[in-house]
Amino acid sequence: MKRRLAAIVPALAAVAIAVPLSMATPAAAHAACGTTVSDKDSSSWGKTANGANERSGSSTSCTAKGVAYNTQTLDYHCYTAGNDGYTWTFLRNDSTGVTGWVRDDLLSDGGSFVSCGI
Repeated sequence: MKRRLAAIVPALAAVAIAVPLSMATPAAAHAACGTTVSDKDSSSWGKTANGANERSGSSTSCTAKGVAYNTQTLDYHCYTAGNDGYTWTFLRNDSTGVTGWVRDDLLSDGGSFVSCGI
């Protein structure tokens, strides 16, 4: 019995360590100021914002590069988490040519549904 128990204990210990590690999810990283990403979202419906700043990263501390208005058409590229608890979409303003990050709650349809992977 002791030999059988001695053989099982190391295996149980290995499983006890491996299970929490395999179940852990990586922390979402925000897009640092100056981050750009390729267009991963192929959706093509009209998207707008009502005076939302297009920023150089997914944070209000990043520089505003332009402003997206509800009369302009936006092309979503993908989204990521911000450092403020919100999600942000990287987009191209087709009306002005400016690319930038806009907080999803400021977009007409909640932003992209395709993750940037950052």
